[in-house]
Amino acid sequence: MKNEFLWMSDLTPEQLRVMRDHGTEPPGSSPLNYEKRSGTYLCAGCLTPLFYAEMKYDSGCGWPSFYKVIDGAVETQIDHSHHMVRTEVHCTRCKAHLGHVFPDGPQPTGERFCINGVALKFKTEKS
Repeated sequence: MKNEFLWMSDLTPEQLRVMRDHGTEPPGSSPLNYEKRSGTYLCAGCLTPLFYAEMKYDSGCGWPSFYKVIDGAVETQIDHSHHMVRTEVHCTRCKAHLGHVFPDGPQPTGERFCINGVALKFKTEKS
């Protein structure tokens, strides 16, 4: 894994705010909401593969949403911020905050991984 300080220097201020300070990007602001190509969604911090394109769906929530994660790619913890209880999702490798997971997604998992687009990089199968 990259040195933490080098890892952080590669991020934009918005990525740092979301991934290190547990922020949230504005809904509807990510171009990845509209991404339809085959490929893999990677952690923007350490490039760990997190989601395959076929795991993505349009939840209408304003953020890229996935019903499943690549096994072992993320960890979760309870988040008590903003006067609510949610399940935070972060990268297993670099611990970057990615978003939250909710129990209102489609089958077969019933989960909705609601992920900040700035926390992701998209790699097409040909890139």
